[in-house]
Amino acid sequence: MGTMLRDQLARPLRDLRISVTDRCNLRCTYCMPAEVFGPDYAFLPRTDLLSFEEIERLARAFVALGVRKLRITGGEPTLRRDLPELIARLTRLPGVDDVALTTNGLLLPRMAADLKAAGLHRVTVSIDSVDPEVFGRMNGLGTHPQKVLDGIEAALHVGLGVKINTVVQRGVNEAGLRNLWLALREKGAVRFIEFMDVGNHNGWNLDSVVPSREVLARLSADGSGAEFRPLDPNYVGEVAARHVDDAGHEIGLISSVSAPFCGDCTRARLSAVGVLYTCLFAGSGVDLRGPMRAGADDDGLRELIAGTWSNRRDRYSEERGEATLERRGKIEMSHIGG
Repeated sequence: MGTMLRDQLARPLRDLRISVTDRCNLRCTYCMPAEVFGPDYAFLPRTDLLSFEEIERLARAFVALGVRKLRITGGEPTLRRDLPELIARLTRLPGVDDVALTTNGLLLPRMAADLKAAGLHRVTVSIDSVDPEVFGRMNGLGTHPQKVLDGIEAALHVGLGVKINTVVQRGVNEAGLRNLWLALREKGAVRFIEFMDVGNHNGWNLDSVVPSREVLARLSADGSGAEFRPLDPNYVGEVAARHVDDAGHEIGLISSVSAPFCGDCTRARLSAVGVLYTCLFAGSGVDLRGPMRAGADDDGLRELIAGTWSNRRDRYSEERGEATLERRGKIEMSHIGG
């Protein structure tokens, strides 16, 4: 099968996002709104989750097919017990160039050192406002942004690379974007994400989307965006369009709605229960856990993964319109990360 596996649109398989839990310690309105994911919500039982041994085995199969970057997601991945052990297993896999973690940062003050020691390269921390009222409303639990800022500092202190993600919603947090940028630009690249119609419960509508061109203007001191200049992509398939100011502070604009990037997408997603999804907006996937637990050998698992990717034609964001917006049953983001 080699490392040149490609889908129906000639996109190679290079990145794997691995969810390790569907649980989270926040209830962000665009991902796990509290009115849906309340106290009585039935999260996955531990026995349904892939074990670390199973995750390592599947990751090895993906690497054999061309994957070079692994990202650990959730839910909130730091809630998975003994997470540094998994990180150590994955960073030791031959052929893996990068292992990263997406997190809300709340548990990093007590975990960052162990994650770094296990071989983790970098973290992406989500924070949508530095205004306590706005952030508390967006995270659904009234959590203060300082708790996330403490997590960012903990990651920097132990030498982890840091990127910062901010989801932008019209009428919610766009007025405070420049304040967030000024507060965080020395900590790492800050990436601004257009509000997307992921899952089934976040109340998405097009009017709630703040296009990236407007975000850039709001970040600028004079409202023009002229103080930022574009940078060339680091690699084919890079999600964020990068810009930099005169002092070298980097921002990223992730424009899934206004400027879709499906044509370069090289990402597969593995849910916490071992289902392979080939798109963030997928409604169904391919079970890998079942065959693995039934005794499938490594060759069989690789063939199943390769066949799934080879048949992939997903380009949801490029096709987004009435027909796709009316579609129901998309997988929740809390099951497969962002």
